[in-house]
Amino acid sequence: MKLRTIDGLDLRGKYVLLRDDFNVQIIDGQITDTFRIDQSMPTINKLRNAGARVVIVSHLGRPKGTRAMEYSLKPVADYMGIPLIPDALDKDFLKNMHDGDVVLLENVRFYDCEEKNDPVFAQNLASGFDLFVNDAFAVSHRAHASTVGVASILPSYAGDLLADEIKNLDAVMENPKRPLLSIVAGSKVSTKIGVLKALAKLSDMLIIGGALGTTFNYALGDHVGNSLFEPDQKQTALDILAYARENHCDVMLPLDKGVAKEFKRDAARTNKNFDQIEPDDVIIDAGIETTARNVDAINRAATVIWNGTVGMAEWPPVWSYGSFSIADAMAARTRAGQITSIVGGGDTVAALVASHTKDAMTYVSTGGGAFLEYIEGRTLPGIVVLAA
Repeated sequence: MKLRTIDGLDLRGKYVLLRDDFNVQIIDGQITDTFRIDQSMPTINKLRNAGARVVIVSHLGRPKGTRAMEYSLKPVADYMGIPLIPDALDKDFLKNMHDGDVVLLENVRFYDCEEKNDPVFAQNLASGFDLFVNDAFAVSHRAHASTVGVASILPSYAGDLLADEIKNLDAVMENPKRPLLSIVAGSKVSTKIGVLKALAKLSDMLIIGGALGTTFNYALGDHVGNSLFEPDQKQTALDILAYARENHCDVMLPLDKGVAKEFKRDAARTNKNFDQIEPDDVIIDAGIETTARNVDAINRAATVIWNGTVGMAEWPPVWSYGSFSIADAMAARTRAGQITSIVGGGDTVAALVASHTKDAMTYVSTGGGAFLEYIEGRTLPGIVVLAA
């Protein structure tokens, strides 16, 4: 998709409303992962160096239209070293801005009108600005006031990060190097039906893992113990497998699992085939045989798309084995110039960071839901309004 971008614009002295995604995890006032903020900096610096007066709008968490200060963006402003404007609708500070200044508005979701895309709220948010730049791919699947509403009022453009996201995803969706392997995991089949079908049609190989894979194993009659899965999605899983066969996609389901008697970080791990899983066993990670098969599939691929960890990657080293092995294999092949690697989703990116493989990947998306919906082929409202 061709987008309007900020390239070639005369930005000096212009008031720019910039939508970024700073929805980061903050614990005890400290940001635990600055990936999304850091990825936004090239566009911010480009606007600043061009002499624009940049006002960033973002959200954090789900304050549900209330001024819940645990969702304040102050830690983000402090990390960036820029002023925080306490009210997203305040305009008084604009008259004191100079060319190259950058400020951050307080959480736009402190207003319930934001998520409703209320036209009056969008007009108030847009007032005082010369143009709007959306650089928040991760929220562009939401028709909110700060993504769609202001874009219908102000001249609107894609920032470099968002444009790069679309460029990379379009390349892998329209003309991927083959064989194409997609790895999809997570917790629920019901939330990924569309993307599983889209990838089954696009891919040569499809690995389905995590609790998502457990549901497929259950659908085929395997023992899954006392584990997370969706028994009501049995027929859906079988339908997806049939759809994949029709489209000549080789689907690879879990062969074995790492299990414990309790869902705890320090639980003792046992590796079991499905016929060995007992009713009180809890599946927590991909098994050794499954992991070896997954790595072999990566070694046979030319392009790999990955969304969703195949186990509790946040519980290393015992329960991160399956996910870290995928990350390590993808990183090694990417560094060797043997695959194009595309990764998206918050938990998956966190696994890359924890395994020190993020910088090796061809492209790491800032999006989770938006990443999946774009792959699925859905229309993203925040992107459509920027189409050239």
